[in-house]
Amino acid sequence: VQLRESGGGLVQPGGSLRLSCAASGSTFSINTMGWYRQAPGKQRELIAAITSNGGSTNYVEPVKGRFTISRDNAKNTMYLQMNRLKPEDTAVYYCNADPPFTDYEYLEVWGQGTLVTVSS
Repeated sequence: VQLRESGGGLVQPGGSLRLSCAASGSTFSINTMGWYRQAPGKQRELIAAITSNGGSTNYVEPVKGRFTISRDNAKNTMYLQMNRLKPEDTAVYYCNADPPFTDYEYLEVWGQGTLVTVSS
C-alpha cells in the first residue's frame, strides 16, 4: 500500500484546512482508517478514526467538535476537515490504517505526511 497526504499549509488561528489522503491498493476499503499527527518533539498519535464503511468515527478529546474525518471508498480517499485551528494543532499529519499498515517484514508503512502550521 502507498499513502499520500496533501492539503497542509500555514493557517492563522481560527482558520480551516482540509487534508486529503490518497491510498493505493485494494485494502483501503476494508480497513478502519485514521489520521495521525506528530507535533515537534512528540510522538505520533492517532487523533481520528473511521470504520471501513464510514459508519462510525472516533476522535481524541483535543480535536473533538473541531475536526471531521470522512472517506470515499470509491476513490480510495480519506479526508480530515479541520476547523477552528489552534497553534497546538501544529504538526505533521499522516494517514494510515488503524492499526497501521505493515509491509512483508511487518514494518509500518507511512507516507511523507503533510505539515500543518497554525500561527499568526
